[in-house]
Amino acid sequence: MTSGCDEAGRARSGAAGAQEAALTRDLRFVAAHRGGPLDVTSHRLLAGWAAECAGHVLRLFAAAHPDDERPRLAVEAARAWSRGEISAGEARAAAGAAHAAAREAPANGPREVARAAGHAAATAHMADHAPAAALYAVRAVVRAAPPREAAAAGDREERWQTERLPEAVRDVVVSARAEKPAFR
Repeated sequence: MTSGCDEAGRARSGAAGAQEAALTRDLRFVAAHRGGPLDVTSHRLLAGWAAECAGHVLRLFAAAHPDDERPRLAVEAARAWSRGEISAGEARAAAGAAHAAAREAPANGPREVARAAGHAAATAHMADHAPAAALYAVRAVVRAAPPREAAAAGDREERWQTERLPEAVRDVVVSARAEKPAFR
């Protein structure tokens, strides 16, 4: 992963960003029921892994916003969907709430944690949210660390995440990470 925020990534937002994301969607993450190669088991594994990544950094949000449970509830929703306990629509609602928390949170960690949680829950709807959950978790750690330790902290977080990748989805996530520059 490289240090520094992707300037172009920051410039993309709103409808233009959504259109670009749709045009550059990684087809390896498209669910079989939508014509893609991703089976339900792998989709659920991705959601569980995304929840683990976001859950690992929840403490950074909780420390800044102890009364706001939206990111934690989104992580719980991602876990529940990965076990088949709730619908994708329920997980998606939790994702929206976590993203609302992100819009209200300051930068330097808490905002990125809430985004990681939102993407983890949104993985139930579209599997390509899983790598975004992991990337936002890394970004949260980088932003929360002292500047001299930020790069090393991000590298440690990424290694932690990779160690927890289920074998069945490891290749697709690792190759997707290698093809797209990280945004720290």
